[in-house]
Amino acid sequence: MVLQQKPARAVVWGYGEVGAVVTVTLGLGVDIISSTTVDINGDVGIWKVVLDPMDYGGPYNLIAQQNIKGEITSIHLEDVLFGDVWICAGQSNMVLTVSAIFNASQELAKASDYPFIRLFSTARETSETELLDLPSVSLEWSIPTPENLGHSDLTYFSAVCWIFGRHLAEKLKYPIGLVESVWGGTAVETWSSKTALSTCGLSEVPKEWPQSCSDITASHYRQCGYSKLWNSMIHPLLNMTIKGAIWYQGEHNIVLSPNLYNCTFPALIQDWRRSFHEGSLGQTDLNFPFGFVQLSTFSKNSPNANVPLIRWHQTADYGYAPNPKMPNTFMAVAMDLGDETSPHGSIHPRDKATVAYRLYLGAQAIAYGERRVPFQGPFPETIDVSYTSSYMNITYNQELLVTHISDHIFEVFCSTGIVVTGNSQYTWVPAPAQASSSNVVMVSFKGCSHIAAVRYAWSDWPCEYKACPIYSVHEGLPAPVFVKYI
Repeated sequence: MVLQQKPARAVVWGYGEVGAVVTVTLGLGVDIISSTTVDINGDVGIWKVVLDPMDYGGPYNLIAQQNIKGEITSIHLEDVLFGDVWICAGQSNMVLTVSAIFNASQELAKASDYPFIRLFSTARETSETELLDLPSVSLEWSIPTPENLGHSDLTYFSAVCWIFGRHLAEKLKYPIGLVESVWGGTAVETWSSKTALSTCGLSEVPKEWPQSCSDITASHYRQCGYSKLWNSMIHPLLNMTIKGAIWYQGEHNIVLSPNLYNCTFPALIQDWRRSFHEGSLGQTDLNFPFGFVQLSTFSKNSPNANVPLIRWHQTADYGYAPNPKMPNTFMAVAMDLGDETSPHGSIHPRDKATVAYRLYLGAQAIAYGERRVPFQGPFPETIDVSYTSSYMNITYNQELLVTHISDHIFEVFCSTGIVVTGNSQYTWVPAPAQASSSNVVMVSFKGCSHIAAVRYAWSDWPCEYKACPIYSVHEGLPAPVFVKYI
């Protein structure tokens, strides 16, 4: 396994007899590095030890020895490393394994090159109440192999999680632990605690929600009920000291409570941070870095109007991350990675390598303080409107790499009649646009007597594969969806 390195202190916990004394010893070969003793109190029989802060490296031996009335039992763990531990969570696009992506055979062949990455995957279980331990485990702590990286398309191990961790290991040159807790077709409400949901006014599960995680449609959507995966697949992990988390979820909320996602998702992040901080006795940072994937595409021929809405809500309606409601977050834009012929369905694009790399750039900047690493696509800074010439200049916050701009990817909220406050009729209409300088796009709105807003890429499938019109010059990161009211 991998335990969290300093400056944080790793937490080790387990079960024993009430009234016993447990001694936890960390050793390197025959040398004892540290030894900590704790009494088992209370009525549950859980003990918890905070290890001394450790530099990255290993392998160490970890021994937990219980002494109750002179009777001694012990558990020995070997090949324990210290490095950074990341949680990877979400639904099916995070579930999709390495065997299911583009260039899978090449990626699987790299597995043996990374013996200092360690993998762990929880099993898919639900619970009505918050559990202290995982009901079961899909993949015990393991060294990466082609078999456990590509076990099956929707079992383990997550391609996004693996490639993200691989990039980190290559850059940082120390061990990385990856903890996967995922279930396809699940809503954000299922992964949220009751405390988090209450901040968004959610207390009772809607009657239309089935109360089990059985398949309910041909597209394998599951509605497991509020908090049921939080209870069984996140709450048992809270004692862990972690570096951060990455998240790929939101597709299910296209059809379930889409208008609440700008509250439920930020609330989940805030609640996970507080819970991991408290569960680890303050060792996990209260503001630990949290990365997420903005939704890719859903359907090209039958587009869903809620897809761009969820993309917008994923940023708490700011359009970018980090932002005032979501500090210390980073986002990988994926709307340019549509994969219409994916054998897993077009909602599951196979280019997970690009997704993971964009997340990795965000982690470099936010989690590891590499402030010169570009990790955000271009975003509007100012909008200047000229009614005399019927155009607006949108000035972006960085230099643009602009290809052909289609006549429909920009839209304006247009009124063609006389503007009367509170009585004007506005409709969204396509607006031709062109680059007018290195960081300015000029959008025309001829025929509109007044415009109330402008938006970009507000559609399910806004462009073809890696062919959106606006990218950053550095790293070629796509400009995210936005809507700006004027």
